[in-house]
Amino acid sequence: MRAVTGSTNDDAAAALRAGASGPLWIVATRQEAGRGRLGRTWASPEGNLYASVALVAPCPMREAPQLGYLAGLALLDAVRAVAPEGAAGRFALKWPNDLLLDGGKLAGILLDGVARADGRTGLVMGFGVNVVAAPADAPYAVARLADVAPGIGRERLFLALSDALAERLTAFAGADPQVRLARLREAWLTQAAGREGGARVRVADGFKQGRVAGLDGQGRLLLETEAGIETIEAGDMTIISRDMRERRDSHPHEGRR
Repeated sequence: MRAVTGSTNDDAAAALRAGASGPLWIVATRQEAGRGRLGRTWASPEGNLYASVALVAPCPMREAPQLGYLAGLALLDAVRAVAPEGAAGRFALKWPNDLLLDGGKLAGILLDGVARADGRTGLVMGFGVNVVAAPADAPYAVARLADVAPGIGRERLFLALSDALAERLTAFAGADPQVRLARLREAWLTQAAGREGGARVRVADGFKQGRVAGLDGQGRLLLETEAGIETIEAGDMTIISRDMRERRDSHPHEGRR
């Protein structure tokens, strides 16, 4: 455990470049240069969980990007393990790398590939979880673990996460390479938000809206829109709840002025 660092992902990547064999966890109480997807700043106040694990050759390089789905499932396992009985259904995964609680962003996951001198695949999985604090100025709904599990600190959550990730990685490594990615995507989809109410995805040239229909063989999002099934390579998703969709359908002209 480090008191303060720039970024746990950067520290884990440096360890891999220096020859660390992994798995190696880097955990900090606070980050001064935390980052999220697409280089965005990740607010990192004390009390939340900031943890990254350095892995060496967990899979062939071509499979590595899809291990983000495995990381999401492991984090979901962990929060459900520490949350009160009956709260499991309040958590969901959101494409591509978020964990939700009651529709608000609870956590983000960031994967970084690392080039090693020995030629082996280096991969960093970073986890940022709002345990006791959430950004006050976020442009989307946010949540804290304390909202559902008060008194659960980052240490207990980290222990649950490290156990869950070890179990998921062991199962992945022991699965048939011909089917394991398909099974991983299927498992992730069973926990995905946006399959009922729908989703709106901001892409490079605008927005796409529809229902989460699946993931393709490369892990890209399949969105069922009015135009049919569309493949989304990258984007920012907003979940549309069933209640929101019902209100929109019953008042079709609202919001179009």
